[in-house]
Amino acid sequence: MVCRVTEDHSYELDAAGLRALAHPLRIRILGELRAEGPATATQLAERFEQRSGTTSWHLRQLAEHGFVEQDTERGNRRERWWRATHAETALHPERFSADAELGPALSALLHEIAANHHRELTGFLARLSEWSGAWIEASELSDWQLSLSRDELAEFTAEAGRLVERYRRDPAAGDEPVMVQLRAFPRGERRE
Repeated sequence: MVCRVTEDHSYELDAAGLRALAHPLRIRILGELRAEGPATATQLAERFEQRSGTTSWHLRQLAEHGFVEQDTERGNRRERWWRATHAETALHPERFSADAELGPALSALLHEIAANHHRELTGFLARLSEWSGAWIEASELSDWQLSLSRDELAEFTAEAGRLVERYRRDPAAGDEPVMVQLRAFPRGERRE
C-alpha cells in the first residue's frame, strides 16, 4: 500500500501517494466521495462537468493507490459505485519539500487544496441568504495576526487539531455538515 494508515484511520501520504493525488480532478473526486458518499463515475462526471470516461480513469488511478474502492453493496454489473476508503489524508509537506523531484507534485496538491478551500468558502457565501440568522451568527470568517515563534505556531496548530477532534462525532439530530478551515502560516519573508 502506498499510504501508511495512521492511528486515527487516515492515510499518511508517501511519495507515490503524493504523485497519484496531485491532480486537481482526483482531489475533487476524493473530496466529493468523502463528503457526499459513494457515487458512480457518471454521477461524478455530471458534478464536475467531465466525461464519464475521464472520471472513471481517475477513479481507477485513485483505487490503484488505495484512496477509493468499489462499493460492492451498490449497483450492478453495468453500474460501478465507488467510495472513499478513509475519511482523511494526512499530508506532511516537510517530508517532501526538500525533494526537487517531488516539488511539482507537492505544489500542485497544496494549491488544489487551497483552491478547494476557496470554493467551499465562496459557495457558503453565495448561499448565505439561505441560512437563518442564528446559523450565520454561529459561523466565523475572521483572521488574526499573531506574533509567534516556530514552536508556538506548532503548538497552536496542534491545539486547534485537538479542539476539532473534541467535536468530531457521527451526525446527530439538528446537525449540519460544517466545514472547518484553519490556515496558520508565517506571513513574512523566509527566515531561520
